[in-house]
Amino acid sequence: MNARLAVMPLAVAAVLLATGCSTVRNWWDSVAGTGGPAAIAELKPTQGNSTSGIARFEQRGNKVLVTAEVRGLKPNAEHGFHVHEKGDCSAPDAMSAGGHFNPAGKPHGHHGQTERHAGDMPNLKADANGMATLRFETDLITVAAGPASVIGRGLIVHRDPDDYKTQPTGNSGPRLACAVIVAAK
Repeated sequence: MNARLAVMPLAVAAVLLATGCSTVRNWWDSVAGTGGPAAIAELKPTQGNSTSGIARFEQRGNKVLVTAEVRGLKPNAEHGFHVHEKGDCSAPDAMSAGGHFNPAGKPHGHHGQTERHAGDMPNLKADANGMATLRFETDLITVAAGPASVIGRGLIVHRDPDDYKTQPTGNSGPRLACAVIVAAK
């Protein structure tokens, strides 16, 4: 293959990344990853809601990089975002996903504290169009096999912000969207 043709897709990707194209950004993140195990979660709305999106979990040494893009949120509002214990979105309200993922038996808390559920993550912050993006690292979950693995767990977006103190849920309100976290292929 001609060397110029081989470089062309990367040049196109770079231009689209610079202009903010989220589909290519997601593709680029997956291509440019560290090669560690990865998982993906496609958020679907619960009954009567329109929230949807995608999240990616990538193992990077002893930490997991979590990235998410969620739309259909209340504009200019915060929304709780948690890994839940069961990868089951079959109930119309997603209550089938159970409680927060908590393999170490810790109290609910702020994502920046060591004493918290493994599934406690930062609130999503929606912009004026109801779109939220998130990118953060955590050391309480894994993508690799083991008791802290998120594979097969649920991912939930809540209507209200997590207050990071009310036990055991953070008072985040109803579930707007649910996903099952699966290994990326």
